[in-house]
Amino acid sequence: MRLLGTYGNRMGWLVLAILFFLILLPLAAVIIQVLLPGVFFGQWNIGDLSLLLDVFTRPLWLASLKNSLYLGVGTTVFATALGCALAIVRSRWSFQTARLLDLAVWVLLITPSFILAQGWVMFAAADGLANAWLGWTWITSLVFSPEGLVVVMSLSKFPLAYLAIASALEWKVDRLGEAARLCGGSLWTVWRTVELPLLLPAICSGALLVFMDTIGDFGLPASIAAVFRFPTLPYSIYSALYTSPIRFDMAGVLSFYLVLLIVAAMSIQFYVMRKARFDVLSSRATRQERKTTKRGSLWLNIGCISFLLVVIGIPFGANLLMSISDTSSMDQGLQGLTLRHYEELFANGEALLDGLLHSLGIAATAGIIGLIVGFFVAYVLTYSPFKYRRAVDVISLVSLAVPGVVLGIGYIFVWNQRWLEPIGLLLYGTPWILALASVAGAIPIITRVIVGAMAKVPGQLLAAAQMQGASFVQRVRWILLPLIRGALVAAGLSAFGSSVFDLAATSILFPPDFMTLPVFINKAFEDLKFAYAAASTLMGGGLVVLIIVIVELLFQPKKWKAGRDHA
Repeated sequence: MRLLGTYGNRMGWLVLAILFFLILLPLAAVIIQVLLPGVFFGQWNIGDLSLLLDVFTRPLWLASLKNSLYLGVGTTVFATALGCALAIVRSRWSFQTARLLDLAVWVLLITPSFILAQGWVMFAAADGLANAWLGWTWITSLVFSPEGLVVVMSLSKFPLAYLAIASALEWKVDRLGEAARLCGGSLWTVWRTVELPLLLPAICSGALLVFMDTIGDFGLPASIAAVFRFPTLPYSIYSALYTSPIRFDMAGVLSFYLVLLIVAAMSIQFYVMRKARFDVLSSRATRQERKTTKRGSLWLNIGCISFLLVVIGIPFGANLLMSISDTSSMDQGLQGLTLRHYEELFANGEALLDGLLHSLGIAATAGIIGLIVGFFVAYVLTYSPFKYRRAVDVISLVSLAVPGVVLGIGYIFVWNQRWLEPIGLLLYGTPWILALASVAGAIPIITRVIVGAMAKVPGQLLAAAQMQGASFVQRVRWILLPLIRGALVAAGLSAFGSSVFDLAATSILFPPDFMTLPVFINKAFEDLKFAYAAASTLMGGGLVVLIIVIVELLFQPKKWKAGRDHA
């Protein structure tokens, strides 16, 4: 039964229009700027397409392209291999520290890359913790090299591949492996020729996610640039907007190549998967059962703890230790511990407080608006007969694939028009443009969470209410919202948390005298005030986490109360 009818089509067109202005139009503006430079500033000039070839002759442009490709491909290979190996181990064997591995995966997934990168810099810099406390002078040259950056990025991005592959390993079909064993295949041969090829869709999906997230990552290059020059496309785009004069041509061309690399990666995945079939699950499929071995479990626990000490202990531990260390006497070890950086933070707390309040305001606005837009997008995708639902689905995911710096460039072109000023829509230079960019970045997260919850609500419930005369608003208010309340809270808080620490878009779009928390932290880091930046990160991050916990308790009081009474 068509639940929405006329409402569905109208809502579909409305959602499509909103997504066009939030996502597609800024991306189109970047391409148009390359073809028609200056068109957004009243200059009708035909673009010199030979400028696109200058990326191969200009040293900085070429270095940025090569570095991004090297970092993207290298990280994709190693992070996917690492995520695949960990997912296979996690799905096949049971060991006590497995839950810690799962927790670490989610912590790395939600932590902004610039915070992780700052932790690695504080640990491995020439005057960092590893050199001063452990005497590891070799760690600096090891980490601050192209190969070292690939390793650091891989240790941050592997959760994307891990989650994609782990979900594919939930079920097993023993008959395929048994048939191969009957034909004389060894365990290694069966895994290599039967089980591994069946994981190809998950491996490709995980690799694509890793590549897109790496190629568009702005946080790591922004943090590494403080001690090691390694220009990438996102960072060079940012630099082009903050040079004098502003290099819109450079930003446009590099953004074009950045989008081109992402499109190429998606095309390769479609090509690999186009003719293959992987629908092997049948009624004989069973859930993967984890094996338990005392001797093997010991080594798995030791390996897991050692791995967590590296991927979690180094970035987060370095931030904590640096924030309480006396940077003027790092070689004193524990005797050099101090709280003076926090005292300095509170003494000059006005700048941090302003940045935190600005970021919280932007994130709250983005969370509320994004939640409304994401709800309607999810409703259209789940229940609407709108014939362009597939287009809505694809557009809602575009901002997840496209780097924030590219969206930021597009927002400058679109919302910095003179003719917008008389009608009050000249948003460039105002906090509202940050809110719009944050909404665009939050929509994929919100939509995926809500769609998953709506998929569990049968359409017959809404159809029955409609047959009893309930209006669209009544069906949503009295049936749908109560059933997906938990998902709405989770989606809103996820968007809020990710928006607070969005460095890429805010670094490009933040107005003068409107400091935000990630920009404040990154500027302190760029000024080589590592301990002050670490203290700011922990203090600001702690307050954001506290706010998220309080809001969750307020909006889910029954669950909290039940847990308290049970305790």
